[in-house]
Amino acid sequence: MKNLFIILFLFISTAFAEVVNTYASQEILDSKVKIIDIRTADEWRETGLLAGAVPITFFDERGEYNVPLFLQELSKHVKKGETFAIICHVGSRTSAIAGFLAENNSAKVINLLGGMVYAQKNGLKILPYKEK
Repeated sequence: MKNLFIILFLFISTAFAEVVNTYASQEILDSKVKIIDIRTADEWRETGLLAGAVPITFFDERGEYNVPLFLQELSKHVKKGETFAIICHVGSRTSAIAGFLAENNSAKVINLLGGMVYAQKNGLKILPYKEK
């Protein structure tokens, strides 16, 4: 029930935020917009990261989340009001939280549709994940 409530809240918040839905492309990578990869560490190890992407998990392997911790980590990489992009495996997680992040950061959020699956199929530069 808790997960359903947060997903509903996040979905409703998209109606009041600036979210751009687009597919990952070389143009996005060349634009130097910050890309936040919200997948899990296991996913990063499995497929790597888009060149320049910052890994910050939103939902863990059990579907749990810690919004304050995520926002704290996000604020280390993205300034309030700064446009940034988010990516996950296929785009469902980013679609669920894009509006919430746009509202919380008072910024435009670029939701990368199709996620890493799309990026891989279209030959975008993916680098191995290096653990900290």
